[in-house]
Formats: sequence, structure tokens, C-alpha cells
Amino acid sequence: MNVGVSGAGGRMGSLAAATIDATPDLHLIALYDQHTGGNIAGLTIGRDHEDLDGCDIIVEFSRPDSVMDNLSVWRSYGANVVVGTSGFDDDRLADLDELWGKGPGNCLVVPNFSIGAVLMMTMAEIAAPHFAVAEIIEMHHDAKADAPSGTAIATAQKISALAPQQEREVESEELHAGALGATVDNVRVHSVRLPGAIAHQTVVFGGEGERLSITHDTSDRSAFMPGVLLAVRSVPAQKQTLAVGLERLLGL
Repeated sequence: MNVGVSGAGGRMGSLAAATIDATPDLHLIALYDQHTGGNIAGLTIGRDHEDLDGCDIIVEFSRPDSVMDNLSVWRSYGANVVVGTSGFDDDRLADLDELWGKGPGNCLVVPNFSIGAVLMMTMAEIAAPHFAVAEIIEMHHDAKADAPSGTAIATAQKISALAPQQEREVESEELHAGALGATVDNVRVHSVRLPGAIAHQTVVFGGEGERLSITHDTSDRSAFMPGVLLAVRSVPAQKQTLAVGLERLLGL
């Protein structure tokens, strides 16, 4: 399969490109980045969308403010696309569903490529119906362009679907705006952006006389690469034109 990477100048895009190039059953043929040049695996990072025309699969790691324009172009090429750009909440997914339609090509949106993070979200779904309240604390590096993270949004949506009522004894008054975090589908989310961090998330559940914390930590971006390769290999054969997450690929 001939693969191209969009957003190849970024941290995740460049690592994904190098990983794909080192994978025998995949063929890295082109790189694109609107903002950054350079070379990876002997290929020059281009600044023209047409550099990716002819790819069977495009891995999309562009910035949130340009990803939808890129996806419109990749759809016109008939490519299968794996989207790793964060920020795909319900509204943006609805826009993408309208944009992508019936293809050509399939599109797989992945909020988090870490298999451990996917398992963390699955465990949170299991716990959600059994506790009165859940809150999410997520931490990422200070160069991350958006907040909350796509993983935090996806986790909140999964929890809310199973436990829509968050039952606190009182609703505290914020003495300083933002002290209680953002609210995503009735679940409070707290975002931390610090140098030295990569990706961390804790889901805290509270109930009568007990508390449960489910934590996932990432110490190196290499943790995301098995998920990237799984998504790339799977997207051409997926049954839905537009799908979200690695869960079904892991049998969850």
C-alpha cells in the first residue's frame, strides 16, 4: 500500500512517517506539510496538496484549523484516510460525515492511537454506570494546539452515554471562572498544558464512601505507533465509510 503523511513536519507526523517507512508491508511515497519543510526517509516534505495525489492511504496529522480543508482534498483524490488530528467532537464529526458522504475512500478518525489509552476509555465505560460522578483530568505538552484533548472529549462522551446524570450533593459556585473545568456532555474536564509532558489522562469516579481512579500515562510517542500501523492497515477494508476509534479493531 502506498502511504502519504499530511502534517509530516510535526512531532507525530514525522514519527509516523519514519515508522511507516520502516514497515515492510507499507510503502511511504509522499509527505505534505503546509507549515514546515524538511526531509524524512529521503523524501522532501512538500507544500502542495497534489504531492499526496496517488496515495492509497493518507495519514492526517495536520493542525485542527486546517484539517477539514485537507480532508476535503484527500476525499477528492479517492484516498483512504486515517485522521490523528485532535478536536473531533460531535459537531466536527457531523461536519466530516457530511463532507465525506459515501466516499470514495474510507475515513477513520482516531482520538488516541495508544492501545493503553483505548483500554483506559473502555474501563471508564465499564465503571461509569456504577458511580454518581466522574471527572477527567488530562495533561499534555505545552505545544498542543487545543484543549480538551480528543481523548478527553471521547472519554466524556462515552461516560455520559452510560451515566448522563452527574449526581453531586451541591453544585459549587466558581469564585474564579474556570475553576471547575470545562463541561463536555455533563462531564467535567480539566486540561493541563506543561513542558515536559506528553499525554496523560486520569478519570476519577466518586460514589458513596469510595473513589476509583483510572490513569493512563505516555512517556514516549513511540507508544502511538502500533496503533497508527493498525489503523493504516485496516482502513481500506473497514465496513463503514466513516468510523471512529480503534476499539473495534481491538475487539472491544
